[in-house]
Amino acid sequence: MSAGEFVAPRTRVERFEVVAFDADDTLWHNEDRFVEVQARFVELVAPHAPRGIDVADALHATEMANLADLGYGVKAFVLSMAECAIDVTNGAVPMPVVRELIGLAREMLTEPVRLLDGVPEVLEKLSGDYRLVVVTKGDLVHQERKVTTSGLEHFFEYVEIVSEKDPPTYRTLIDLLGVEPARFCMIGNSVRSDILPVLELGAHAVHIPYTYTWQHEHVEHDTGFAELGSIRELPDYLAGVTS
Repeated sequence: MSAGEFVAPRTRVERFEVVAFDADDTLWHNEDRFVEVQARFVELVAPHAPRGIDVADALHATEMANLADLGYGVKAFVLSMAECAIDVTNGAVPMPVVRELIGLAREMLTEPVRLLDGVPEVLEKLSGDYRLVVVTKGDLVHQERKVTTSGLEHFFEYVEIVSEKDPPTYRTLIDLLGVEPARFCMIGNSVRSDILPVLELGAHAVHIPYTYTWQHEHVEHDTGFAELGSIRELPDYLAGVTS
Protein backbone atom coordinates (compact mmCIF):
# COMPACT_ATOMS: atom_id res chain seq x y z
CA MET A 1 0.00 0.00 0.00
CA SER A 2 1.47 3.36 -0.94
CA ALA A 3 1.67 6.43 1.28
CA GLY A 4 -1.18 8.79 0.65
CA GLU A 5 -3.85 6.17 0.03
CA PHE A 6 -6.99 6.90 1.99
CA VAL A 7 -7.98 4.00 4.20
CA ALA A 8 -11.40 4.28 5.77
CA PRO A 9 -11.73 2.91 9.31
CA ARG A 10 -13.15 -0.61 9.27
CA THR A 11 -14.91 -0.25 12.60
CA ARG A 12 -16.16 2.56 14.74
CA VAL A 13 -13.90 3.52 17.61
CA GLU A 14 -14.47 4.97 21.06
CA ARG A 15 -14.83 8.74 21.06
CA PHE A 16 -11.46 10.45 21.11
CA GLU A 17 -10.55 12.44 24.21
CA VAL A 18 -7.27 13.99 23.00
CA VAL A 19 -6.57 15.27 19.50
CA ALA A 20 -2.89 16.10 19.03
CA PHE A 21 -1.48 18.22 16.22
CA ASP A 22 1.90 18.41 14.61
CA ALA A 23 2.80 22.09 14.12
CA ASP A 24 5.09 22.64 11.12
CA ASP A 25 3.24 22.00 7.84
CA THR A 26 0.13 20.90 9.71
CA LEU A 27 -0.88 24.13 11.44
CA TRP A 28 1.41 26.53 9.57
CA HIS A 29 3.71 26.64 6.56
CA ASN A 30 7.31 25.63 7.13
CA GLU A 31 8.95 23.30 4.59
CA ASP A 32 8.36 25.64 1.67
CA ARG A 33 10.89 28.10 3.16
CA PHE A 34 13.46 25.34 3.56
CA VAL A 35 12.93 24.43 -0.10
CA GLU A 36 13.42 28.06 -1.14
CA VAL A 37 16.57 28.51 0.94
CA GLN A 38 18.05 25.22 -0.23
CA ALA A 39 17.53 26.32 -3.84
CA ARG A 40 19.32 29.57 -3.06
CA PHE A 41 22.12 27.58 -1.37
CA VAL A 42 22.66 25.62 -4.58
CA GLU A 43 22.69 28.83 -6.64
CA LEU A 44 25.28 30.42 -4.37
CA VAL A 45 27.57 27.47 -3.72
CA ALA A 46 27.52 25.41 -6.94
CA PRO A 47 29.63 27.90 -8.95
CA HIS A 48 32.46 27.46 -6.44
CA ALA A 49 32.31 23.64 -6.26
CA PRO A 50 34.19 21.22 -8.55
CA ARG A 51 32.30 20.12 -11.64
CA GLY A 52 30.16 17.03 -11.08
CA ILE A 53 29.37 17.74 -7.42
CA ASP A 54 25.65 17.59 -6.64
CA VAL A 55 25.47 20.36 -4.07
CA ALA A 56 21.89 19.59 -3.02
CA ASP A 57 22.73 15.94 -2.35
CA ALA A 58 25.84 17.00 -0.44
CA LEU A 59 23.76 19.28 1.78
CA HIS A 60 21.29 16.49 2.55
CA ALA A 61 24.16 14.14 3.42
CA THR A 62 25.61 16.76 5.74
CA GLU A 63 22.25 17.25 7.44
CA MET A 64 21.89 13.51 8.00
CA ALA A 65 25.42 13.25 9.39
CA ASN A 66 24.67 16.10 11.82
CA LEU A 67 21.20 15.01 12.85
CA ALA A 68 22.21 13.12 15.98
CA ASP A 69 24.24 16.06 17.29
CA LEU A 70 22.28 19.07 15.99
CA GLY A 71 18.73 17.79 15.82
CA TYR A 72 16.07 19.50 13.72
CA GLY A 73 15.27 23.08 12.84
CA VAL A 74 16.68 26.20 11.24
CA LYS A 75 19.78 26.47 13.43
CA ALA A 76 20.82 22.92 12.58
CA PHE A 77 20.07 23.69 8.93
CA VAL A 78 22.29 26.76 8.76
CA LEU A 79 25.19 24.99 10.47
CA SER A 80 24.89 22.19 7.95
CA MET A 81 24.76 24.69 5.09
CA ALA A 82 27.93 26.41 6.30
CA GLU A 83 29.76 23.13 6.80
CA CYS A 84 28.67 21.78 3.43
CA ALA A 85 29.61 24.99 1.61
CA ILE A 86 33.12 24.82 3.02
CA ASP A 87 33.52 21.11 2.32
CA VAL A 88 32.20 20.98 -1.26
CA THR A 89 34.27 24.00 -2.32
CA ASN A 90 37.41 22.85 -0.49
CA GLY A 91 37.27 26.03 1.54
CA ALA A 92 36.91 28.32 -1.47
CA VAL A 93 33.36 29.52 -0.72
CA PRO A 94 33.45 33.34 -0.51
CA MET A 95 32.58 34.93 2.81
CA PRO A 96 29.73 36.99 1.25
CA VAL A 97 28.07 33.68 0.34
CA VAL A 98 28.34 32.44 3.92
CA ARG A 99 27.03 35.75 5.19
CA GLU A 100 23.99 35.55 2.89
CA LEU A 101 23.23 32.00 4.04
CA ILE A 102 23.34 33.13 7.66
CA GLY A 103 21.07 36.04 6.79
CA LEU A 104 18.56 33.73 5.16
CA ALA A 105 18.52 31.54 8.26
CA ARG A 106 17.97 34.58 10.48
CA GLU A 107 15.00 35.57 8.30
CA MET A 108 13.57 32.07 8.73
CA LEU A 109 13.91 32.34 12.51
CA THR A 110 12.19 35.70 12.78
CA GLU A 111 9.57 35.71 10.02
CA PRO A 112 5.87 35.74 11.00
CA VAL A 113 4.00 32.47 11.28
CA ARG A 114 1.93 31.74 8.15
CA LEU A 115 -1.10 29.70 9.15
CA LEU A 116 -2.48 27.08 6.81
CA ASP A 117 -5.93 27.75 5.43
CA GLY A 118 -8.77 26.92 7.80
CA VAL A 119 -6.65 26.17 10.88
CA PRO A 120 -8.15 28.71 13.33
CA GLU A 121 -11.70 27.79 12.36
CA VAL A 122 -11.05 24.06 12.74
CA LEU A 123 -9.38 24.45 16.13
CA GLU A 124 -12.24 26.64 17.32
CA LYS A 125 -14.72 23.97 16.28
CA LEU A 126 -12.80 21.09 17.86
CA SER A 127 -11.89 22.84 21.10
CA GLY A 128 -15.35 22.37 22.57
CA ASP A 129 -15.33 18.61 22.05
CA TYR A 130 -11.72 17.46 22.57
CA ARG A 131 -8.62 18.19 24.57
CA LEU A 132 -6.23 19.70 22.02
CA VAL A 133 -2.45 19.45 22.27
CA VAL A 134 0.57 20.20 20.07
CA VAL A 135 3.44 17.76 19.54
CA THR A 136 6.26 19.25 17.49
CA LYS A 137 9.96 18.67 17.06
CA GLY A 138 12.70 21.16 16.34
CA ASP A 139 14.63 23.93 18.02
CA LEU A 140 13.06 24.75 21.39
CA VAL A 141 13.35 28.54 21.20
CA HIS A 142 12.12 28.78 17.62
CA GLN A 143 9.20 26.39 18.11
CA GLU A 144 8.14 28.18 21.29
CA ARG A 145 8.21 31.48 19.41
CA LYS A 146 6.06 30.10 16.62
CA VAL A 147 3.49 28.73 19.04
CA THR A 148 3.26 31.93 21.08
CA THR A 149 3.07 34.25 18.05
CA SER A 150 0.72 32.07 15.99
CA GLY A 151 -2.44 33.25 17.70
CA LEU A 152 -3.35 29.60 18.35
CA GLU A 153 -1.82 28.95 21.76
CA HIS A 154 -5.08 29.46 23.65
CA PHE A 155 -6.63 26.47 21.90
CA PHE A 156 -4.14 24.00 23.39
CA GLU A 157 -4.12 22.38 26.78
CA TYR A 158 -0.52 21.31 26.33
CA VAL A 159 2.42 21.98 24.00
CA GLU A 160 5.22 19.42 23.79
CA ILE A 161 8.42 20.24 21.89
CA VAL A 162 10.48 17.08 21.45
CA SER A 163 13.82 16.12 19.94
CA GLU A 164 12.35 13.10 18.14
CA LYS A 165 8.93 11.64 17.42
CA ASP A 166 9.07 7.93 18.11
CA PRO A 167 6.93 5.42 20.04
CA PRO A 168 8.62 6.07 23.43
CA THR A 169 8.05 9.83 23.03
CA TYR A 170 4.38 9.36 22.22
CA ARG A 171 3.99 6.78 24.98
CA THR A 172 5.36 9.27 27.51
CA LEU A 173 3.00 11.97 26.27
CA ILE A 174 -0.05 9.72 26.34
CA ASP A 175 0.79 8.68 29.90
CA LEU A 176 1.35 12.31 30.90
CA LEU A 177 -2.06 13.27 29.54
CA GLY A 178 -3.68 10.35 31.36
CA VAL A 179 -5.49 9.07 28.29
CA GLU A 180 -5.86 5.58 26.86
CA PRO A 181 -4.13 5.12 23.47
CA ALA A 182 -7.47 4.25 21.87
CA ARG A 183 -8.74 7.71 22.78
CA PHE A 184 -5.71 9.57 21.41
CA CYS A 185 -5.56 10.76 17.80
CA MET A 186 -2.53 12.42 16.19
CA ILE A 187 -2.88 14.73 13.18
CA GLY A 188 0.17 15.44 11.02
CA ASN A 189 1.81 15.69 7.62
CA SER A 190 4.68 13.22 8.14
CA VAL A 191 4.03 9.50 7.87
CA ARG A 192 7.38 8.77 9.52
CA SER A 193 6.96 11.10 12.48
CA ASP A 194 3.23 11.64 12.98
CA ILE A 195 1.54 8.46 11.82
CA LEU A 196 3.50 5.21 12.13
CA PRO A 197 4.86 5.68 15.70
CA VAL A 198 1.36 6.49 16.95
CA LEU A 199 -0.28 3.53 15.24
CA GLU A 200 2.38 1.27 16.74
CA LEU A 201 1.05 2.15 20.19
CA GLY A 202 -2.54 1.30 19.32
CA ALA A 203 -3.53 4.95 19.10
CA HIS A 204 -5.01 6.66 16.04
CA ALA A 205 -3.51 9.01 13.46
CA VAL A 206 -4.68 11.04 10.48
CA HIS A 207 -2.34 12.05 7.67
CA ILE A 208 -2.84 15.46 6.03
CA PRO A 209 -0.11 15.82 3.39
CA TYR A 210 1.69 19.11 2.80
CA THR A 211 2.91 20.38 -0.57
CA TYR A 212 6.52 19.55 0.31
CA THR A 213 7.97 16.77 2.46
CA TRP A 214 11.56 16.78 3.66
CA GLN A 215 13.50 13.87 2.17
CA HIS A 216 14.28 12.50 5.62
CA GLU A 217 10.56 12.13 6.36
CA HIS A 218 9.86 9.82 3.42
CA VAL A 219 9.42 6.21 4.50
CA GLU A 220 8.34 2.93 2.91
CA HIS A 221 5.51 1.22 4.75
CA ASP A 222 2.65 -1.20 4.36
CA THR A 223 0.42 0.26 7.03
CA GLY A 224 -3.04 1.57 6.21
CA PHE A 225 -4.05 4.91 7.64
CA ALA A 226 -6.61 7.64 7.14
CA GLU A 227 -5.64 10.56 4.92
CA LEU A 228 -7.48 13.83 4.38
CA GLY A 229 -7.03 16.41 1.68
CA SER A 230 -7.31 19.37 4.03
CA ILE A 231 -7.51 20.14 7.73
CA ARG A 232 -10.97 21.54 7.00
CA GLU A 233 -12.16 17.93 6.59
CA LEU A 234 -11.00 16.96 10.09
CA PRO A 235 -14.05 17.80 12.23
CA ASP A 236 -16.39 15.73 10.07
CA TYR A 237 -13.89 12.89 9.92
CA LEU A 238 -13.45 12.75 13.70
CA ALA A 239 -17.19 12.90 14.26
CA GLY A 240 -17.82 10.17 11.72
CA VAL A 241 -15.18 7.73 12.91
CA THR A 242 -16.40 7.87 16.52
CA SER A 243 -20.14 8.10 15.97
